[in-house]
Amino acid sequence: QVQLVESGGGLVQAGGSLRLSCAASGRTFSSYAMGWFRQAPGKEREFVAAISRSGSSAYYADFVKGRFTISRDNARNTVYLQMNSLKPEDTAVYYCAAGVRTSATTPREYACWGQGTQVTVSS
Repeated sequence: QVQLVESGGGLVQAGGSLRLSCAASGRTFSSYAMGWFRQAPGKEREFVAAISRSGSSAYYADFVKGRFTISRDNARNTVYLQMNSLKPEDTAVYYCAAGVRTSATTPREYACWGQGTQVTVSS
């Protein structure tokens, strides 16, 4: 398995940007598809974006298309989530996760999870 640590969260005004990072330990990072999820208070964890093992394919939830970009650097064992044009409704704890299926969009399809990083967008 792989251990995941997210960073880069914080407080930003609406319309601003943040870049989240997720650092993975172990030498098997490139064998995992990676995803980002988020969970707001009182809501279920929801899919945000996913990327294939090589980084050649990416998938996004409709509500982030055109605003968020997922990428990965297998040499650095890191996956990123660039978030632009942030909205107050993007406020949540953001989690990265490692899985097997590239296009997986449900939490139960991911085996390893980080602890999460808080993103707060003020209006």
